[in-house]
Amino acid sequence: MIAPEASKIYDHAIEVLKENDLGTYTVPTKGLYPFQWNWDSCLTALGQSHYDEARAWTEIETLFAHQWPDGMVPHIIFHVWNDGYFPGPDVWQTGRPTPTSGITQPPVAGFAVRRLFERARDKELAARHARALLPKIDAWHRWFYDNRDPHGEGLVAILHPWESGRDNSIDWDEAFERVPTEGIDPYTRRDTQHADPAHRPTREQYDRYLWLVQHFRALGWDNSKLHDASPFQVIDPGFNAILIRGCADLAALADALDEPEIARANRVLAEIGLAALEGLWSATHGQYLCLDRTSGTLVDSASIGGLLPVFAAVPKDRAHEIARTIERQSAATRFVVPSHDPADPRFEPKRYWRGPAWLVMNYMIADGLEAIGETEVAAHIAKSSLDLITHSGFAEYYDPLTGEACGGGRFTWTAAMVIEFLRQAGS
Repeated sequence: MIAPEASKIYDHAIEVLKENDLGTYTVPTKGLYPFQWNWDSCLTALGQSHYDEARAWTEIETLFAHQWPDGMVPHIIFHVWNDGYFPGPDVWQTGRPTPTSGITQPPVAGFAVRRLFERARDKELAARHARALLPKIDAWHRWFYDNRDPHGEGLVAILHPWESGRDNSIDWDEAFERVPTEGIDPYTRRDTQHADPAHRPTREQYDRYLWLVQHFRALGWDNSKLHDASPFQVIDPGFNAILIRGCADLAALADALDEPEIARANRVLAEIGLAALEGLWSATHGQYLCLDRTSGTLVDSASIGGLLPVFAAVPKDRAHEIARTIERQSAATRFVVPSHDPADPRFEPKRYWRGPAWLVMNYMIADGLEAIGETEVAAHIAKSSLDLITHSGFAEYYDPLTGEACGGGRFTWTAAMVIEFLRQAGS
């Protein structure tokens, strides 16, 4: 039961989800993002499940209906024509029956589907949908290790900053300098027509984003070639933690559905990944760091990507240390969790992933902290998240110093996370 004072926020969150619902998929927000995004949909389904379980399953099934033959699930599905977003399908040129992008995003599907299945009210419906999705998610997981971990190290690399979901993170700055800016086709951005340019990635960053897209396009989007051909190969601990959690959750789901081979394979991947993640730990920062695979060096950048491993079953001493790091950072901000350490001079509180707080990250971090007994820190994160809604509405992200709304408004996955936080608090 949700407390009466929270019911208005809850109802408003459902209103936002329904407003952005196009029947079989949701858009993140009207205008700025007019298509279906990969991890947005998986996390959005969690919110939808509280008022329409069948609709939640459809959200994820629509995404996986456009899985590539090699197992990759693309980060954007261009279901309909719309010239309000750049780069559109004419830039990607992936040749898919329904146009898609040619890169992927953080694989939260394993986590989301297990959670939908375990808390479903209609168990027969849930088993039917989960069973159909199980081999598809398994194929995606295997795709990662086949194509992004070519030497069997246990951790996968992202080849484009957009794959991380943290597009312009400070984590990428040094490795991104290896990406050229010459020779890209002329283009006009659309994001800065919908949001304050001061809150968005810079023009130089966009030039490099587009160079990588054109480079991969010239290789025919052949995933067996892209890793070694990319000048940008970064092992993101947050991305890998989501993959590890997804593998562990898929293994548990496979056990429940009597699919022992899928369970065994994914459990092994999770165990190997967790062991390899230890090589990214920084005692100095009290969190994990990215690894530049090209140079073989850890990236001295204390971002939220290094806090997110609490979402996976990292050693408890590491998780407790991350909780202390979050407490230290929270002393410097009004709201948590900032996407970069405020003590870093490169911190920018309003610019996308270089400082702002995001409710989706708060949700995953709080979930991991709750699981290892850091209930006070988890509760602080949940309360701060809901305070941001009261303060500034359902924004894409927020200035952690002031709470100012940034990016797009009436944002789908923000609303979904609010529903999750409220239901957890009221259960």
